[in-house]
Amino acid sequence: MAVAAALGTAATYPLQPAIADVAASLDSSTSALGMALACGPAGYLAGLGLLVPLVDRFPPRYVLTAQLVALSLSIGATAAASTSWLLGLCVLLTGLCSSVGAGLSSVAGRLSSAGSRATVLGIVTAGISAGILLGRIAGGWLADAVGWRGMLLAFAGGCLLTAGAAWLLLPRVGRGGRNGYLATLRSMPGLFVRFSPLRLAAARGAAWFFAFCAVWAGLAVALSAPPYDYSAERIGLYALAGLTGILATRVAGVLTDRVGAHTVILVGLGAAGVAAAAMGFALGSPLLLVVCLALFDAGLFAAQVANQSTVLAIDPQAPARFNSAYMMVYFIGGSLGTAFGAAAAAWMGWPGTTAVVVAALAVAAAITLAAAGPGARRPDRRKKGESGGELLAVNRGIE
Repeated sequence: MAVAAALGTAATYPLQPAIADVAASLDSSTSALGMALACGPAGYLAGLGLLVPLVDRFPPRYVLTAQLVALSLSIGATAAASTSWLLGLCVLLTGLCSSVGAGLSSVAGRLSSAGSRATVLGIVTAGISAGILLGRIAGGWLADAVGWRGMLLAFAGGCLLTAGAAWLLLPRVGRGGRNGYLATLRSMPGLFVRFSPLRLAAARGAAWFFAFCAVWAGLAVALSAPPYDYSAERIGLYALAGLTGILATRVAGVLTDRVGAHTVILVGLGAAGVAAAAMGFALGSPLLLVVCLALFDAGLFAAQVANQSTVLAIDPQAPARFNSAYMMVYFIGGSLGTAFGAAAAAWMGWPGTTAVVVAALAVAAAITLAAAGPGARRPDRRKKGESGGELLAVNRGIE
């Protein structure tokens, strides 16, 4: 499941390093191609809302296998695109199907016991983190080696093989939810009204994903401007600092099951806040900047695992609609952060950008502290046999 989540998530990113080559091949401007590639995040957001809830309505083995096959076909169609608008349409479909990672994390939460839910989620989330990081790196390397069309065909083949593995290896379990698909979609906005744990998790998650995306978008702008004038390739190497995030997700999952999500979230936010504050003065020191980025990524990836585990615990028998609702708000926060970071680095300078990032993390920490209740600091020790209805009753009581 972690490998499938990694490959599905990576499918959104491999064209980004090759944007100039793709534009030249299609006889298109880079601005037009940039608009085409922007269809990927839009498709992903739609996939979070439309496809992720399907793993509750139908057997996950069928849904996820079909989604990986569709992802393979959409990537293959992208490789055959001859115009930028057609490429944009194919990228939109790829983004839609790449939400398979969120579906897999929902299934992981459903199939795991209460005492190991965060640990299992940490493993799958490590795959998603690896996909975010390695999608661009592998895409750039393969595009140089076999061209951008060959690179996409390699990704398509990988997704098709992963679909076969999903069909053979995913557990044969039935549907988890009792509501119909359309009823599930209609109910999702109301989940934020009914369940305070979901509101709190979404609010603080959106705040720190805003901060995360603002840093990486602003960093590219700051390092490409004088006096640094770094190339895109050199800037891209800073993404290797994100490898610490993959390790952090595994460690955070285990710690969340042992000490509770509240503690892990606060420690992660604290580490990220310190790193962001130091980053404001580290732009001229590559080594210090890499250390700060590594700590920043590790802190936020750890907080994400702990936070998402609280969302999946709201209804363990049918967690996908809660995860879908959470991820949509989370992704919107990241989109706003990307737009802000790119503009703020030019308007306010890098220190001003990191100051806003620290403020966003402080807001997330304040939400977490304000939400602390009698059970907030304790890990969920319910037995595996307890039903989702019992857990819903507990959450309503807390609410």
